[in-house]
Amino acid sequence: MTDDGTVEDAALLRAHVAGDPDAFGMLVRRHRDRLWAVALRTLGDREEAADALQDALISAFRAADRFRGDSAVTTWLHRIVVNACLDRVRRAHARPTVELADIDAPVPSDIDADTVLDVRAALGTLPADQRIALVLVDMQGYPVADAATMLGVPIGTVKSRCARGRARLALLLGYLRNPQGAGGVSSPSGPSGTEGMA
Repeated sequence: MTDDGTVEDAALLRAHVAGDPDAFGMLVRRHRDRLWAVALRTLGDREEAADALQDALISAFRAADRFRGDSAVTTWLHRIVVNACLDRVRRAHARPTVELADIDAPVPSDIDADTVLDVRAALGTLPADQRIALVLVDMQGYPVADAATMLGVPIGTVKSRCARGRARLALLLGYLRNPQGAGGVSSPSGPSGTEGMA
């Protein structure tokens, strides 16, 4: 038990393995919002994300007896969700083609809707490995070490994927920093300073 009287994740998982019919459901309810956010932001499509999350939770339900306790239960659950999402991306052999505007994520009130759509669309163009690293670290706020555990890769790999993803997003979204196109940054309608050039 924790200080607030709730049962710890590891205890719930052990109870599930021991046959408690309610323990796994309690564990899922505790973490479902963050697991859903990772799946949705990774795949960009509600139906694909729901299917991936369902696949992941079924896998976790069945594999609970193999949890070794090397990481937190929530890290283990996130890793299963990430793997389910990446499996779907690999099977599709293509990036998502759906509109990313359907993603329900909190948006700061000082950012307009067009900017949100542009950022989401740009995120959707990233390779899956860069996108999931950015979702975990920059959007979900996980430490790089936790993201590395979830992804099953070294910390340096997560850092480099994030750096490459951020660099690509900076190129794609540079016009947001400089909407007038000053300094040679391209805007959505094309590069600035090209009028009158042959």
